[in-house]
Amino acid sequence: MKLIKTEIQDLYIIEPKVFEDTRGYFFESYNEKIFKENNINLLFVQDNESKSSYGVIRGLHYQLAPYSQTKLVRVLQGTVYDVAVDLRKNSPTYGKWVGVELSSQNKRQFLIPKGFAHGFSVLSETAVFSYKCDEFYNPNAERGICYNDTFLNIDWKIESKNSIVSDRDKRMASFDKAEKNF
Repeated sequence: MKLIKTEIQDLYIIEPKVFEDTRGYFFESYNEKIFKENNINLLFVQDNESKSSYGVIRGLHYQLAPYSQTKLVRVLQGTVYDVAVDLRKNSPTYGKWVGVELSSQNKRQFLIPKGFAHGFSVLSETAVFSYKCDEFYNPNAERGICYNDTFLNIDWKIESKNSIVSDRDKRMASFDKAEKNF
């Protein structure tokens, strides 16, 4: 398992070592020891899974502190463009974002720490998305930023005419008006 640093501190792309043969493949999707060796100490308490069709954009979601979540995300089927936005006010990369393609083919994962908003768009016909969280879901702490915020200017890799966004996500706050306490 290889942890790849991004241009934003504490945000990692994870590439597993995949063992393939005529029977199929095997890889470790999580190894606590490797994470600890890289000073990443987590205790995951909840796993979530979603299935979406081409053009779906979910996000940008987060939970306020003290209920904020670190997420380890991956794709079990299909391909998504996954995005994390730094909401940590004292961070030199506050308001910056990183996007990465995650797929069942490349088996990459994205480790998104507390203090980030998260979202993804579906680039394949369908996608099954899975993520581990280190805190439980708390509906009272849930917040979001509108996926098409002009300050963030995220390219979701989907033409707007083909995007499918929930009414709730369309009504999320702009980056400058969103409540943040990180």
